[in-house]
Amino acid sequence: MSPAADHTGLPEELPQGEIVLWQGKPSWRSLALRAFHVRKVAIYFGLILAWRAALGLFERFPRKVGLVEDVGPLLLLALSAIGISALLAWLYSRTTTYTITNRRVFMRFGAALPMMLNLPFGIVGAAGAKVYRDGTADIPLRLTGTGRVAYLHLWPHARPWHLKHPEPMLRSIPDGARVAALLANALSAAAPPPVSQAVGIVPADGESRGAIPDMAPAAA
Repeated sequence: MSPAADHTGLPEELPQGEIVLWQGKPSWRSLALRAFHVRKVAIYFGLILAWRAALGLFERFPRKVGLVEDVGPLLLLALSAIGISALLAWLYSRTTTYTITNRRVFMRFGAALPMMLNLPFGIVGAAGAKVYRDGTADIPLRLTGTGRVAYLHLWPHARPWHLKHPEPMLRSIPDGARVAALLANALSAAAPPPVSQAVGIVPADGESRGAIPDMAPAAA
């Protein structure tokens, strides 16, 4: 999305001098594959169905029921598991908004309890990117400032398996290489670390906490 897009992922108006460089949502298909592992779920149930059908064909089970009746309940369970995983991916994608400004990264997420994560560039020690063949990318952020966010509070917007030192991650970003380059340029061009170095995470739909504080460094 362009800077002129509807900034629904922001809690308040930005301070003077801060502008939105990019705003977007995860790709739900990519999220389904890599966060909710729909493909692995399908393979798992496919192998079980194949094994069950093979046993039936070779008469390992009594032939009191037909093959379709035998594997039918398992097939229904498989379709339900795949459908629920895909639905969750769509729901998480719909309720998530990532925003990159010239001073920080915002992450608005949460289906049941919407939350807002405010990450000033001053606490971002490094940013990586993993670009997939479909063009989407995962962009983890390693934090160096004070304060930490629990892995479970972040998931699925967290780098997998980094439990002790969770890393917030912009996940399944469409046109990921371009967004990663944009973030890298913004980090390189950022001003010295801001006064506030703490991670801020607050309920996104709660009482207003006032305007977003200006992250510019204090005057000398």
